[in-house]
Amino acid sequence: MGHLDNITITCPDWEKALCSYHNVLSSGIESLQVKATIKLAHLSKYAPDDVLTRTVPILTKLLATSSSSSNSNNSIQEAAAYCLSILLVKKMGFFASAIGQSGILDSILSWLPRSNNSFRRVLIKCLWCLVNFDSANRLIVGRNGGLEVIIDLLNSCSDGNRVYLLEILSALTLLREVRRVVIRLGGLRFLVEAVKDGSLVSRERACQAVGLLGVTRRARSMLVAMGAIPALVELLQNGDWNTKLVAGNSLGVISAHVDFIRLVAEAGAIPLYAELLQGPDPIGKEIAEDVFCILAVAQVNAVTIAEHLVRILREGDDESKVAASDIFWDLSGYKHSVSVVRNSGAIPVLVELLRHENSDVREKVSGAIAQLSYNEADRAALAAARAVPILIELLLDESEELKENAAEALVNFAEDPQQHALISEAVDVPSFQSMQNRMVQLRVSDEQMVRSLRRLSVEQLTWDPDLA
Repeated sequence: MGHLDNITITCPDWEKALCSYHNVLSSGIESLQVKATIKLAHLSKYAPDDVLTRTVPILTKLLATSSSSSNSNNSIQEAAAYCLSILLVKKMGFFASAIGQSGILDSILSWLPRSNNSFRRVLIKCLWCLVNFDSANRLIVGRNGGLEVIIDLLNSCSDGNRVYLLEILSALTLLREVRRVVIRLGGLRFLVEAVKDGSLVSRERACQAVGLLGVTRRARSMLVAMGAIPALVELLQNGDWNTKLVAGNSLGVISAHVDFIRLVAEAGAIPLYAELLQGPDPIGKEIAEDVFCILAVAQVNAVTIAEHLVRILREGDDESKVAASDIFWDLSGYKHSVSVVRNSGAIPVLVELLRHENSDVREKVSGAIAQLSYNEADRAALAAARAVPILIELLLDESEELKENAAEALVNFAEDPQQHALISEAVDVPSFQSMQNRMVQLRVSDEQMVRSLRRLSVEQLTWDPDLA
């Protein structure tokens, strides 16, 4: 193999080595070509980038040379693919874009279906590097039948290559055009498998794709049938923080159907969302709020959620208390057979938080209390917790939102014959009077809107010639 055999990591004469490699390739002796290419792979971690850059087109040409040949001996192609994969891994994808743009992806996709054993392994490893390290390569693979090739291989693969194929699939599904056809090609079950197996980065990508696909009713049902819910819950429990956010969001998308609400809760998701609600990331709090409001449609879930929220109101930081108060505001408007908020013991805690030092906490809590005040039994519970004197004090607060929330609650107390006497001190306060007038106007406006809609419906029925 000439000068290439004498290269050491301390030898600076890479130009001679590259020239020697060219000579070997020109010799036409395949055994020497294979040996020299493997030697190049071993030396690639030491070679300067400019030297390696010039080897890329050579290796690409070697892999493509016989891509349409019926020759069963693919030693030189295997050696070229091996060298490229080593180069990609050692240089952390530095050459991924250049290699991908060289046309090598077409050769890999051509070889894969008719390769086996070590040649297939090195092709898969090379493709894995290319799509993981460069987004443009995913586009090339996706637009040239790569998804079909990967799914066909997954249908028959049960060895160590499978995890690499799953990670290639998860990378490809970051592309919208790939997600559009993955259902038609029967790839959803492999995508769910990719959520459960592989590196955390790959599992997170698969998780993101599940969430994007789960927006449609058909895909959502198929994903649930294939085990997406426990797979996402496991990631929500054991992933790193960013993965938890992605898993929590995707699981929320899956849960947005009445048939799956109970399944998500039964899989153990509620305590995990409570952790997100208490976490440091505002996005995590938003996700948890949204999903809790979905899951709480089922009363049994609402009861469990309320228990966690009461604990957070007592023990959480200010941001978590704000988020928990927001959810209680929503829960107070749900039509469950029992008052979930009242039965949870939340009302005394909420009333106590009306005096909290943090203004954001006070504002959110007062909003939840204003919503609760529309229910007669909840008003009685608020009165028993001595909320009224505090609400009257808040009519003079500097915060406009706090004053409006307090006034809204007190107006509801004023219209309750059982509680009217409690708010005598508030009737002359301007913010109370303003809110009372506004609520009267809103009710009149609502009644006029209902009458207009009824009138419009009658007119439409009368005018429709098909119904006349």
